[in-house]
Amino acid sequence: MTSMLNGCTPWPEEFVDHYWAAGHWQGNTLDNLLRGWALQYGPRTALVHGGARLTYAQLNRRADRMAAGFRGRGLRPGMRVVVQLPNVPEFYVTAFALMRAGLVPVFCPVSYGEPEVPELVRLTQAVGYVGPSAHEGFGHTAMAARIAARWPFLRRVFTYETPGTESPYGGLTTDPSNCQYAPLASLDAPPEPALPLSAGQVAFLLLSGGGGLVPRTHNDYAHQVTAAAELLSLTEEDVYLAALPADADLALGGPGALGTLSAGGTVVLADTPDPAVCLPALARERVTVTTLTPDTARQWLDALPVAGSASPRLVQICGAPPDRATAERIGTALGCRVQQVFGLPEGLLTLTRPSDPAATALATHGRPLSPDDQIRLVDATGAPVPDGGPGELLTRGPHTVRGYYHAPDRDARSFTPDGYLRTGHLAHRTPDGDLVVTGRRNDAD
Repeated sequence: MTSMLNGCTPWPEEFVDHYWAAGHWQGNTLDNLLRGWALQYGPRTALVHGGARLTYAQLNRRADRMAAGFRGRGLRPGMRVVVQLPNVPEFYVTAFALMRAGLVPVFCPVSYGEPEVPELVRLTQAVGYVGPSAHEGFGHTAMAARIAARWPFLRRVFTYETPGTESPYGGLTTDPSNCQYAPLASLDAPPEPALPLSAGQVAFLLLSGGGGLVPRTHNDYAHQVTAAAELLSLTEEDVYLAALPADADLALGGPGALGTLSAGGTVVLADTPDPAVCLPALARERVTVTTLTPDTARQWLDALPVAGSASPRLVQICGAPPDRATAERIGTALGCRVQQVFGLPEGLLTLTRPSDPAATALATHGRPLSPDDQIRLVDATGAPVPDGGPGELLTRGPHTVRGYYHAPDRDARSFTPDGYLRTGHLAHRTPDGDLVVTGRRNDAD
């Protein structure tokens, strides 16, 4: 069995051997991939946020220095750190730095407050928290202080401040619960020798739609990211607009920001998916790819007549069921190809292919990303459904996890004895073999 974080389920050895032999898993940690990208694309722009631009070399160097800063504050490999940041470059710097220090980021939407964040800290026994001092009127640092008073294992809180504002923590401070607070920017120390990290280890934890925590390994997520980037034929010339939250699986790795970086492209961070923010960015930054929900796509369509022209080459529409009308309209309005996508934090990712005919691209979710993704459609008894019939979508593969984090009861409900994830979603196959995910089972978590 592959060694993983305590509380996680490894892939069986025969699957591990097959995924290695097939080349899906290549033994590179995500933070080490960044080192390679920095060598290959050093002076190119990696991240754009407003007027700020960060090159690949700068992103790698900042991650190196922040990793040393985390280690200097007593954080050790395997410890968990909740990361709750908006769409800012520091999200990626922090994520890479934590992974480089052997720590496990726990990605949490910045929109979450109480009771979700305290429960996340409790479940993961997180020793650290990274978040804004306040965001959209909510006091994140004040919440962290309340959590630290309740859960004494939370000992380090690092506060992100918008550039140009003064941090309430000019230096390191300690409250009565013995929790230390410091600005995120203070995590800046001379880089240390690289830690010997395993790509089979958990890279980070994602929140599932059902509330569980999904342990994604370096090997499995690197496979997802690079395979998705290859499917979209991403190159150095591509510019990805991160309109969805940075911690969302599709915006992170479907191919998202990480897939774009793997190809030497540029990631533009939008503070909100609002068309008033995003449509000007499309033209200003010459965006070529983005990912939208159907609701956001409709908002963009309503605003397009007054927003000027911009033409990305590809827009991903994510959601179930596929919204053909919205996809068709956004494709026509922006003069771009549309790709329907269905993805889960647990790993399943199905996409239409750029070469698919319009009927397939607009009305189905295409096919699974990896050739070794295995799909079953079953009825309520677990029996296979006839061809074309609706059934619950079950899957296993090289980037689909085999269990949630510290959740044996959930695992018993969510996985078959032979390792298939019960997604809780209903789907059918078209005569051409493409999947159409139509919605959730009524009794799904």
